[in-house]
Amino acid sequence: MDTCYRHRRSGNLKRYIRKGIPLEHRARVWMGVSGAQAQMDRNPGYYQRLLEGERDSRLEEAIRTDMNRTFPDNVRFRKGADPCLQRTLYNVLLAYGHHNRDVGYCQGMNFVAGYLILMTESEEESFWLLDTLVGSILPDYYSPSMLGLKTDQEVLGELVRTRLPAVAALMDRHGVPWTLVVSRWFLCLFVDVLPVETVLRIWDCLFSEGSKVIFRVALTLIKRHQSFILEASSFTDICEKFREITKGSFVTECHTFMQKIFSEPGSLSAARIARLREHCRARLLARG
Repeated sequence: MDTCYRHRRSGNLKRYIRKGIPLEHRARVWMGVSGAQAQMDRNPGYYQRLLEGERDSRLEEAIRTDMNRTFPDNVRFRKGADPCLQRTLYNVLLAYGHHNRDVGYCQGMNFVAGYLILMTESEEESFWLLDTLVGSILPDYYSPSMLGLKTDQEVLGELVRTRLPAVAALMDRHGVPWTLVVSRWFLCLFVDVLPVETVLRIWDCLFSEGSKVIFRVALTLIKRHQSFILEASSFTDICEKFREITKGSFVTECHTFMQKIFSEPGSLSAARIARLREHCRARLLARG
């Protein structure tokens, strides 16, 4: 998988990943293309040392609070399960909180880590994939200020303003902030928003191509349902429309959906995203 990591940006690999990674190879490919495998190889024993080190009681309490809220309908995360993935999830989140004290623990990380655990069936691999997401792919999404998360939600708003101006005008007219309707999309990376297989296909591309995939998914959902959204006549109605557009055959037919996210939004360069992020971040900081 070192070869996979070195060539993660090659056209052939990108095309293969966009078509969907077979379930039995998914964890290995994620580890390779994201750089998590290389990080784990460079730091043997580090994960275990984090678990054996001094404990932060406030961190432990924050994580415990969310344990029973994480996939309560999944039997593998229930206390009576054997093995119970709650303990695995607790360990991964605790280790990460000790590893990245600037972030510690933030709600939303539990769902992301839970999916990683289900896919990898490995505490240590889940930890390193979580580190790649939180530290590299989605910087400042889960920090106390959540500046990265807020910035990217503003970026989406700017993209909608230029590409789907009628939707942007509707949001402005009714005073609906983007954070209210899309925060879970960004924070939980579509976990418990879209169907499981669709989320996994999105994550295949997220680990390979980076965070602009999130914008592609969001823009595709909004563009495909633009006429439906524009039927809204109130603040509450808009919020309900955004909940509805994540349901139905469009998102359950994951192969077609993935084709659409790379065609419907049109060109979306990393340079364009970077410029918008700089602009939106400055605007947020100016607001205080």
